[in-house]
Amino acid sequence: MASIRSLGFVAQLRSDASNHVIRYRNGRVRKSGRGLVFWFNPETASIAELPMDDREMTVFVKGRSQDFQSIAIQGALTWRVVDPEVLASRVDFSLSLATGAHKSEPIQQIETRIAGLVNQATLQYLAQAPVRALLDAGPEPLRRQLEAALAANPALGEIGIAVAAIRLTNLAPSSELERALQTPTFEALQQKADQSVFERRALAVEKERAIAENELANRTELARRETLLITQEAENARNRAAGLAEAQQVEASAEAERIRIVESAKAEAELARMAIYRDLPPGVLLGLAARELAGKLDTIEHLNVTPDLLATVLGGLRPDTASLPAR
Repeated sequence: MASIRSLGFVAQLRSDASNHVIRYRNGRVRKSGRGLVFWFNPETASIAELPMDDREMTVFVKGRSQDFQSIAIQGALTWRVVDPEVLASRVDFSLSLATGAHKSEPIQQIETRIAGLVNQATLQYLAQAPVRALLDAGPEPLRRQLEAALAANPALGEIGIAVAAIRLTNLAPSSELERALQTPTFEALQQKADQSVFERRALAVEKERAIAENELANRTELARRETLLITQEAENARNRAAGLAEAQQVEASAEAERIRIVESAKAEAELARMAIYRDLPPGVLLGLAARELAGKLDTIEHLNVTPDLLATVLGGLRPDTASLPAR
């Protein structure tokens, strides 16, 4: 906004470099340029100030697709003044010489005109395709069509402005339609998730079955080996018992043979001794018996020798006179 300082019959205007100022007098342009500073007579002057910087406006259009579905478009549009004198002749940018502000709202008038052109081109684009195709394509085709439509439309060039850029940030259906469109995708994803869960569970069951089978096979193998071990131990026990019995039999046979030989020897010795004793006189036998008895007695406390016993012994010791040779 220009700065105006009044000094009675004259006033001074000072504008920014980003604004184009046009001074009219008697219907004719006296001064025109950016960032002007000049003195003027408020009674005879008319001044217009136009912004020369890029202006950005919000774009919001709500339309229907070919299949009568509601779609909303949001974005921003940048426009600028390319011919300030033409624009000043078509749109009122006059300043209040007392305050330096615009008498009307020219920026709003220009943006309203641009918004009308954008709405018209957008509605034509939306009506050409069903909602699914529009959503799949996204906002970029619409942005290109808007740029081409605004560039080809003479309505903006005739007033001295041009569109610098268009940016569309969103192209979305209504909330109900969006939920309806999301449902198949959500259910498909849910089915995939359920399938993944099922596959994980099936894999877990398969692994558990393999583990159980492996454990069963291990137990079966251990039982088989234990059976073999028991069988082998029983066989070894039988072999040991058979060996022990055989050894005991051999030992018993040897012992019996030994006993038989010893007893045979004892019997033969006894027979030989009996044969010797058979030929001895009774007195000798009696003496031998007494000696044998004496050898088995530890002490003899009393010994009674009767005359009969002594006579018998002496008689036995006396040689047989009949058997002696004659002298």
